[in-house]
Amino acid sequence: MGEFAGKVALISGGAEGIGAGTARAFVERGGKVVLGDVQAEKVEALADELGDSATAVKLDVRELADWEAAAARAQEQFGKLTHLFNIAGISEPGSAAEVDPDSWHRTIGINLTGTFNGCKVGVNAIEQSSEAGAIVNVGSMLGLRPGADFAAYCASKAGVAALSQTVALDCAARGLPIRCNTVHPGAIRTPMFERYLEALPGSPDEVEAMFASNHPMGRVGEAGEVVEAILFLASERASFTTGVDFTVDGGGSIRS
Repeated sequence: MGEFAGKVALISGGAEGIGAGTARAFVERGGKVVLGDVQAEKVEALADELGDSATAVKLDVRELADWEAAAARAQEQFGKLTHLFNIAGISEPGSAAEVDPDSWHRTIGINLTGTFNGCKVGVNAIEQSSEAGAIVNVGSMLGLRPGADFAAYCASKAGVAALSQTVALDCAARGLPIRCNTVHPGAIRTPMFERYLEALPGSPDEVEAMFASNHPMGRVGEAGEVVEAILFLASERASFTTGVDFTVDGGGSIRS
């Protein structure tokens, strides 16, 4: 019996990167997962890999109806929903003076509105389980310590942190055994990071060194390091922890 035996999680951004890693680890530790993503083929392939403990759904996080259908899938296939991991997100560069309005609205829509939609549906579904549950939202080091060239991303992730705290306070005030916390990664080796290595000027090694220099520990993080933080906050090991900003950023958010 693993620590998540009998638990059921809905994971946005479940097709790759931190989302896929969280799904694999949750299942390895006894849980079941509903994998949501717009990348249909990838998310279906991961569900097939994980077997009877997983199912995949199309999930555009900006669409409340998609969230409602995903929660219903969890309840129909696995009997309940106890955990929610809001991991889907995008990062597009642009200062406030230069960012394209479409990029701004797309980033806010996926990163912030998408997380709101997940929390709105997730709290109600977890409450229906009549069990203790947890929500973990993924923010960013840049939501705590903004950078000039990522206006939409910084704003969206700062909003995620505040939203998580409102959910934590609401659940506590209503006596619901649902905790909500935020994990704030720094630069992490994921498909999103790999795309930046190819897109920015310089060799991939030079670009990675630039990202690493923003972290006092002198490197970028690995997806598994973020997964462990997410699952700690989701577990009973964090049973008296709610509304926190949990950094996994090599000290990046407190650098001098």
